[in-house]
Amino acid sequence: MRLTAETYFGAAQKRRLISALFLALAVLIAYEASQYIVSEDYNGAVYAVGALLGCATVVVILNDWRRGVYILLAWLLFEDFVRKFMGNNMAIYFAKDALTIVTMLSFIASYLRKRAVSFRPPFIVPLLIFIWLGVIQMFNPASPHLIFGLLGIKLYYFYIPLMFAGYALPESEADLRKFFWFNLFVANVIAGLGIAQAVLGHTFLNPAVAADELRDLSTLYRTAPISGVQVYRPTSVFVSDGRFASYMTLSLLMAFGFSGYLLLKNGKGKGISAAGLAVLAIACVLSASRGAIMWSGGSLLVASAAFLWGAPWRQRKVVKVLRTLWRTSLVIFAGILLLLLLNPDALLDRVAFYSETMSPNSSQSELGYRVYDYPIQNFVAAFNNPRWPLGYGIGTESLGVQYVAKFFHATSPVGAVENGYGTLILEFGIFGLFAWILMTVYVVKGCWKIVRGLKGTVFFPIAFVIGWYAFLVLFPFAFNGMVSYQNFVTNAYLWLLIGFLFRIPAFLPVRSADRQSV
Repeated sequence: MRLTAETYFGAAQKRRLISALFLALAVLIAYEASQYIVSEDYNGAVYAVGALLGCATVVVILNDWRRGVYILLAWLLFEDFVRKFMGNNMAIYFAKDALTIVTMLSFIASYLRKRAVSFRPPFIVPLLIFIWLGVIQMFNPASPHLIFGLLGIKLYYFYIPLMFAGYALPESEADLRKFFWFNLFVANVIAGLGIAQAVLGHTFLNPAVAADELRDLSTLYRTAPISGVQVYRPTSVFVSDGRFASYMTLSLLMAFGFSGYLLLKNGKGKGISAAGLAVLAIACVLSASRGAIMWSGGSLLVASAAFLWGAPWRQRKVVKVLRTLWRTSLVIFAGILLLLLLNPDALLDRVAFYSETMSPNSSQSELGYRVYDYPIQNFVAAFNNPRWPLGYGIGTESLGVQYVAKFFHATSPVGAVENGYGTLILEFGIFGLFAWILMTVYVVKGCWKIVRGLKGTVFFPIAFVIGWYAFLVLFPFAFNGMVSYQNFVTNAYLWLLIGFLFRIPAFLPVRSADRQSV
């Protein structure tokens, strides 16, 4: 008891010392902010205030890493909004990395004090093999600059430790619901802004003068090849339409699984979750992203079939699953009907674009080419490069090479291929592709084992959508383009949710036979 008390008071003194240091720093930053305001340098004042808030956030995270996870997720989702209005400042871009590091350090400290749990992933060996190969590829002699290697390490591996934070985050079933309510609320805010932007155009939620590298991303319009109608691809709070579309796909899946859980659990908020699901579905339709429409619609069909298969048949709750599917379909249909009544052009123009470019009966259909021919051609093109056996080094074909060229004057030595497996070959060589496939097979296999073990429980809908999302990101999304995996929102959520999935079995009720054995 004496040792525990000494340890406690020692930790308390350290926290007070850290708080005092940050308080002194905050006073200094506040003084600097006032000087910027006096000199009418408002951008400088914004940065100073941001630094002040950053110091306060660090103190909060060091005291409670679980709050840090929620703060990190919120910043990941709204960072782009701040960045595009501040001239694409790279200091803002790297703020999420600092938050991630502080959150993980706080988690590790909590784990060492035995206040957080951890686990050993069943796919740890294939994962370490892929990480080891990436570290080796940092020093590939064909890579023109070490910064490419650092970029690749960040994009492929930086958020993997969030898997352990995701496992320890929920301490009870109430924490599980809190996590999904938080994500549903934030996703609906972003979706609602995206819907408004789809109707109002690119001048809404975008600065009048955008940074050169962001201008094209925020003003992208698509034209239907037959009717000639133009549709805007909204970005919402993000800097690109692709990031918004991929986040809507993730959010729609999570909301669908959470709605199924609430209905099986007889929990409160079923109507709110259903309404939120409708908003997300409308945002997907208005995104003008054919990928979001195909993957979201297909995933809902797959998840619906899986919910029936995994329903608690012994408890006779299959009727509730059917009721969930019926209510979900009805709510989504009602939401789209409401949109049709309020703004028919916004919906019908996008329907025309989808049908003219995706329908097999359309003379201008691109479905077969985009689904099969184009990705296969880009995959084969990777083998036309003489360095396909060894690659050019990790990061040389990754997301963000334009910033390496801008700030370090180093250009990639090879032309890009828009196929994820082709990108792996050009960066890691053929062994990197094999290591990726090995790792992803084991990750999805480990997730599926958990999902199958939760069959017949109220947690199955949530578990299935997480396992399905992991499969989508690591296989079809990654095959079509490694940009999907390297997207920091997708990557962070992927590993955090995988850890979350492995934690769910801990919330299963203990059976009487198990109690007797204990």
